[in-house]
Amino acid sequence: MTTGLASTADADRVRQWLVVGASRGGIGAAIAAAAAASGDRVLITGAEAQPLQMPPGVDEYVQLEITDTAGVHALAARFEKLDVLVNCAAIARRDEEYQSAVFRRVIEVNLIAGFDLVNALRPALRQARGNVINIASMYSVFGSPRVPAYGASKAAVAQLTRSLAAEFAADQIRVNAIAPGFIVTEQSARGRADKTHYQAVVARTPAGRWGLPEDLAGAAMFLASDAAAFVTGHTLVVDGGYSIV
Repeated sequence: MTTGLASTADADRVRQWLVVGASRGGIGAAIAAAAAASGDRVLITGAEAQPLQMPPGVDEYVQLEITDTAGVHALAARFEKLDVLVNCAAIARRDEEYQSAVFRRVIEVNLIAGFDLVNALRPALRQARGNVINIASMYSVFGSPRVPAYGASKAAVAQLTRSLAAEFAADQIRVNAIAPGFIVTEQSARGRADKTHYQAVVARTPAGRWGLPEDLAGAAMFLASDAAAFVTGHTLVVDGGYSIV
């Protein structure tokens, strides 16, 4: 995916996606469903033995504890070529992250494990001249007093995206990120239960609502496509305008 205009053969080729952290019906699942609807093959992972919700059209589910190095390398060994890797696995522990052990765990899951996964899959991505799409956050740039580890990890994800884009360019691998705003997911449930917080988000957001996981799917499809062939190292904000006011 290095030219702006793909050949007919390339455009018709079924691509292979790996969406990590897509078992709970959130952003990862929405992206996986969109990729499958386009006719591509999609494998998703999650920490559970079975997905809580299998996205429609997805080909396969693999249980993966993202911090298990052996498991990560076993999964990577399955791919000779990989067109699109979506790093969506993440945790947040609202009001608990000032505990050192919790802080370290969040950083390990949200940052270090994703870095290990990209490195393990680099040969397969190189073979496909593929794409990496990391999931950052508006907390990559905003302060996050209730989730300091989550915010720190997502700021690092945005920076890591730029560094990997520069490093992987020689392999013709593009690396980008998406920074969601406030999205209705299982992870945001505790925040949404705070009605004052919930309404404050709605009031500030020009779009007038919280986002839905499906609102992120189009951004991912664009970044994975030849329409974005000259886009790398970029973090695309999808927040309904929250960050512009």
